[in-house]
Amino acid sequence: MIKVCALASGSNGNSYYIGNEQEAILVDAGINCKQLLLRMEERNLDPQKVKAVFITHEHTDHICGVRVFCNKLSIPAYFTRGTFLNTSNRHKPRLYRFIDPGTTIALGSFEVTAFAKKHDASEPCSFRVTVDGKNIGVLTDLGSSSESVIENMKQCEVLFLESNYDEEMLWKGSYPWLLKKRIASEHGHLSNIQALNLIKEFSGQQLHTIILSHLSGENNTPELAYNTFSPLHNSYKIVNTSRHAPSEIIAIP
Repeated sequence: MIKVCALASGSNGNSYYIGNEQEAILVDAGINCKQLLLRMEERNLDPQKVKAVFITHEHTDHICGVRVFCNKLSIPAYFTRGTFLNTSNRHKPRLYRFIDPGTTIALGSFEVTAFAKKHDASEPCSFRVTVDGKNIGVLTDLGSSSESVIENMKQCEVLFLESNYDEEMLWKGSYPWLLKKRIASEHGHLSNIQALNLIKEFSGQQLHTIILSHLSGENNTPELAYNTFSPLHNSYKIVNTSRHAPSEIIAIP
């Protein structure tokens, strides 16, 4: 049985758990170590099973807990070289490894494929995790789709999919104009509508669960994101995540 859970998801912190009965990994550790451990305990997830943390990019909401968490558990974090070079020393753990976009590494029963994405960071990547014959994708912080994103998304049964903002809320909201343009750019984030259209156009036949992730606290609501996906409610399990608590656990037989 595979279990996946968004321990945190939003602009105030992101971390995604993927594990089976024997071992697990995290993608990102963007909340502090104490909160990571508390949220894992809340969902009865054993941190001793975690073998590594895979970092998507160097923004604080994805790395702020990685040093303490990895040092505490004596496990490595995987970075692209560009991400590592642009990560501040206070966030770098003792144990670290490099992973190149377009490559796959084996780690116990896991195969982790890194692939390039468009985002305003240094060598950002997303991950497709293959475990026990199933594929789980973590597709957040996407300004727009790309060939590598589409190719990997098509292989997934489960997706953590960015649904960052409602377009009307963003453009009518209080953010400065330049920040609005950055968020909506091809190196920013996916809106609810863009995320929906990505699934409509490019999802694979085996996809059955979509976990709406990285929702903005200022320019979106869980209800808006969920309702945007209403055309797909009969075809997929649609799950919301929270900025303040772990999501439900999704079990994949």
